[in-house]
Amino acid sequence: MTESVLDYMTRLGRAAREASRVLARTSTAQKNRALEAAAAALDAAREELAAANAQDLAAGRASGLDEAMLDRLALTPARIDEMIEGLRQVARLPDPIGEIRDMRYMPSGIQVGRMRVPLGVIGIVYESRPNVTIDAASLCLKSGNATILRGGSEAIHSNQAIARCIQLGLAEAGLPAAAVQVVETTDRAAVGALISMPEFVDVIVPRGGKGLIERISREAKVPVIKHLDGICHVYIDVAADLDKAIRVADNAKTQRFAPCNTMETLLVHAAVAARALPPLGEIYRAKGVELRGCPRSRELLGPGTLAASEEDWSTEYNAPVLSVRVVDSLDEAIAHINHYGSHHTDAIVTESFTDARRFLAEVDSSSVMINASTRFADGFEYGLGAEIGISTDKLHARGPVGLEGLTSEKYVVFGDGHVRG
Repeated sequence: MTESVLDYMTRLGRAAREASRVLARTSTAQKNRALEAAAAALDAAREELAAANAQDLAAGRASGLDEAMLDRLALTPARIDEMIEGLRQVARLPDPIGEIRDMRYMPSGIQVGRMRVPLGVIGIVYESRPNVTIDAASLCLKSGNATILRGGSEAIHSNQAIARCIQLGLAEAGLPAAAVQVVETTDRAAVGALISMPEFVDVIVPRGGKGLIERISREAKVPVIKHLDGICHVYIDVAADLDKAIRVADNAKTQRFAPCNTMETLLVHAAVAARALPPLGEIYRAKGVELRGCPRSRELLGPGTLAASEEDWSTEYNAPVLSVRVVDSLDEAIAHINHYGSHHTDAIVTESFTDARRFLAEVDSSSVMINASTRFADGFEYGLGAEIGISTDKLHARGPVGLEGLTSEKYVVFGDGHVRG
């Protein structure tokens, strides 16, 4: 790491820490004013945003980025509309900061409760998608946190153009510019510095590929909110309504192939496999899904079904590929999910209350579903308004991380001259 990068990141960190103390006492109205003003600034800067994004796209094509990456990088008019609406949606969300709950009198006469407070400074490291700059900035600001955003080098011009709009919003509301800072250097050493400053940064949120998240989890000296894989399952139980099962298993895989909440393995009870798998096989093939199965599922799915390897059961494809296994019991399904899954999102299709309750209790994942597609596992669908990411950790935040996930609680005590005897 060069001294200049370290000095630069230290300056950002120190400024963010100072700004976080201002944000902790900022009113909801002032935060909402900043978000609305940033939305107006984005709307007025469409040409500037398009020009900056064109620079990034041209550089990306010159460096050989594939079409999928270029698509994620593009700021189309529709995506700018979505960023503007996203800011306005977050402004409309209830502010969790300052909420006091569970106040109760103790035998001593004092009142004890918990108050929701910001985490402080959140560092976010992400790749390619410039709209993440808006998502992250808006959620951190509304939850009273200062944030340092380090986007991918491929989106540097787009992120800086977006950052200028955010700064206009902060200035309009009279909030410090350091409340939201976008790292301006593309030097990779900036990430190493950001994740190694516990004196300035309270939490790191990585958003990107598995390699990025593994590196940050390994090297960070700051707590990390993360998930590594989205190896999600749907289990069709012996007591399943097969019409429901086919709808759920179809949607969980084919509604979109790339998201982390897309099903990667389908488990089917042996007693219903002969009725469930042939029609599902036809649906998947019609939609271009490659099937990889265990010996029993291959017999039922027919020609063209490949043999699943041991590695397939623990692979997140992010593609039109699906692993299929026939199991003999609910116990076997739960054991498979807990062994091969990534603790992200898993679903059971069943009409049995007992089987559903067992699945809820025993599957060790951040989202567990009954008779619903795994594709529902995101902040918007859960009523959070927006999310900063998904957490499969068990401490602090688990599942989709929205405003409340970017806060903590502290105990508050009310007395009237009380002293301990």
